[in-house]
Amino acid sequence: MSPQLQDTLGMFAFLAVELSTLFIGISLLVGMLQRHIPPSKVEALLSASRRRSYFLAAGLGAITPFCSCSTIPMLKGLIRARAGFGPMMVFLFASPLLNPIVVGLLIATFGLTLTAIYVVAAFGVSLGAGWLLQTLGFERYIRSDTGKESAGCGSSDCSAEPAAYTGDGSCCGSTPTTTSSGGCCESAPATTSNGCCGDSPSAAVAIDKEGKYSGLWQEAWSDFVDVLPYLLIGISIGSVIYGFMPTGLLEEYAGPDNSFAIPIAAVIGVPLYIRASAVIPLAAALMTKGVGAGAVLALIIGSAGASLTELILLRSLFKFRLLVAFVTVVFAMAIIAGYATFLFF
Repeated sequence: MSPQLQDTLGMFAFLAVELSTLFIGISLLVGMLQRHIPPSKVEALLSASRRRSYFLAAGLGAITPFCSCSTIPMLKGLIRARAGFGPMMVFLFASPLLNPIVVGLLIATFGLTLTAIYVVAAFGVSLGAGWLLQTLGFERYIRSDTGKESAGCGSSDCSAEPAAYTGDGSCCGSTPTTTSSGGCCESAPATTSNGCCGDSPSAAVAIDKEGKYSGLWQEAWSDFVDVLPYLLIGISIGSVIYGFMPTGLLEEYAGPDNSFAIPIAAVIGVPLYIRASAVIPLAAALMTKGVGAGAVLALIIGSAGASLTELILLRSLFKFRLLVAFVTVVFAMAIIAGYATFLFF
């Protein structure tokens, strides 16, 4: 067996176990949080109509040490909780890039100057992109079947059709219904025995009878089964690239004398599924071999901010246009950070 094939199979086994465990574990954690934090609280904190919500979302991303793929179950939880679309996208961009583990490794490896460029670019572009996508109405490109259920308001409890995600923190959309059947889209909380709103007395009784964490594992496992085909496809492709892509490719095409080194490094970085904590030592080695600081920073952001595996998983949540917008933002973030290094290096 060739070394490349061994690397490929080893990476596949590692990613399959790691990502499956992370996905289920984070899904359980999100489910627990949803049972303790009412959806109305999430709506209030991450409402698209409040400017501070964007900063809160960036802060939430910064304190959650997730890799790019691990953000997906958290993202699904935010969609179900009717969080604002703009802040939700800020979280998606910021979470894999701004966590303290990555920042600490960057400081230890590259020093304060390069780390400051990285943090400012990741934070600033995340905020700007989230606001711009919200302003342009990209929330309509979230798949309609993604946010049909929210915490405390499952489709099995509602006689009305589940509400589609609107991205503005509302359950229904522009035209709430006023039926008396206990559907989610009533203008006032339901008081009938089959009400589905999280604050209704019947829901509280149901929680008391069945336990706060009833159905938690079933929900997490269902989410995992839904994304498993996407997960396996992404892991397979990413492992092949990891095992067979020569390291010398970056050294040859991303050197400091190449004016296109930074966008090339960003493009190469996205297909490489490498955690930021793992790509930093690789980037340091490449930098000692002559790769420019800008290209190294673009590689770190490109590989940590997005990956082929993550894009395949996001395809189950986003329509094609929103997926393209997501990739464009990560590329822009990598290129801005990369060219910003010219001011200091």
